[in-house]
Amino acid sequence: MKRQDIPQDESNLKSANMTEVVYVTDENDNYTTANSIGWDVKKLALDESLELINERIQQAKDDVANNKVSPIIYFMELNKMDFGVLASYVGMWQWTVKRHAKPKTFKTLNDSTLKKYADSFGISVEELKNFDGKS
Repeated sequence: MKRQDIPQDESNLKSANMTEVVYVTDENDNYTTANSIGWDVKKLALDESLELINERIQQAKDDVANNKVSPIIYFMELNKMDFGVLASYVGMWQWTVKRHAKPKTFKTLNDSTLKKYADSFGISVEELKNFDGKS
């Protein structure tokens, strides 16, 4: 693609004040880089991905409200983490984090354990303990 042919279609990148680096050929057919604010195909893919992420966050919130999972699941989804990532942040085994994702087990956690989770999510222990998924 030539530098003058770089797509500059509106996308989520522009609203976040970001650009994407793409490889193009210059006037001498040498490869170089240039910035693009997006292109329609990528915009569709990003929009669909964000929609799926928001659906997962809402489902996690509903599950917390219905006492199916602990608030750990909601904040994990909100921060785009999985069990492996969260386990590495809190310094625990994945199976331990999965146990803590159960409401009954979550209610027994002490404040030092909750602080590890809260710090990983960038919230306070009180926010984590008091999140009920209803607000």
